[in-house]
Amino acid sequence: MEKLLSCRSNLKDVPESYILPSESRPGKEAPPCNMVPQIIQASQEFGHFQLVNHGIPNKLLDDVMQVVKGFFELPTEKENLYSKGLKQSCRLYTNINYASEGVHYWRDAPRQPCHPLEEHIQNWPHKPTLYRDVMGSFSVKLRELSLQIWDMICEGLGLEFGYFNDEHSSVQLLTINHYPPCLDASLTLGLPKHSDVNLITLLYRGEMHGLQIWKDEQWYLVEPIPNALVVNIGHMLQIVSNGKLKSGDHRVMTSKEVARTTIGSFIHPSVNCQIEPAKALVDEWNPPLYMPFQYKDFLSAYIADTHARLPPLDRYKLQ
Repeated sequence: MEKLLSCRSNLKDVPESYILPSESRPGKEAPPCNMVPQIIQASQEFGHFQLVNHGIPNKLLDDVMQVVKGFFELPTEKENLYSKGLKQSCRLYTNINYASEGVHYWRDAPRQPCHPLEEHIQNWPHKPTLYRDVMGSFSVKLRELSLQIWDMICEGLGLEFGYFNDEHSSVQLLTINHYPPCLDASLTLGLPKHSDVNLITLLYRGEMHGLQIWKDEQWYLVEPIPNALVVNIGHMLQIVSNGKLKSGDHRVMTSKEVARTTIGSFIHPSVNCQIEPAKALVDEWNPPLYMPFQYKDFLSAYIADTHARLPPLDRYKLQ
């Protein structure tokens, strides 16, 4: 009588009688795909890419959408968080500076700092009941994923691993972009044409349509991929890479039929961080394209430049 496999602990090779014909074998596990060249190419050509198989559980992504939907169904919670103070860390606003903007955009947006989580979570909304647990877990996962992406970008650019794991990435803001149904979507935008000011942004949008990117002097609709994340390269990464990567322009359309909601994790440098092209990317054949500056000075100038419709990086260009 043949022994049970579970009783044959002395096996050193697969018995002959178990070996399938070559055409029927499942084969060995495929080697991991090297995503570094793809990430660098997409960051050079578009300033954006979509990320699948990122390791964040689908259950958590579903829970995130459920709690943010629940948040916007609670008028009292929204009223308590609403603030006109631009410097309030955890706030809900409808436009960045409503009083001074000539045209307003069709969006409500709670913003909350989330790193380190234990220092900020007590200031987050109390409701829905699971909001803090779900969004806290999500923000941690997004930051961990950002670290992995930076390591791949470092490898692709030739920077030492961990280059961005200091003041370059000490601030993480979580912003929920909520675009209610609009009476006439042909007259409005959820967000205008812009590039992100920060280092890198990870955006989860579920099945939401409406995101467009600007390339070759025209707009392209970014079709949603189930459970994918959109990664935006920000202005600071363009500067640190000495122009090798580009911050990508994008905008958000509105919809007459349905509300749309996205959740973005924005990784910023500290306000006192010195921003300049990485020295490893600069030599006599590749001179620096941007002058050094402190991030807080850039943020102040960015508001003025945006208001005047001036390209925000121009004042820092050396050539």
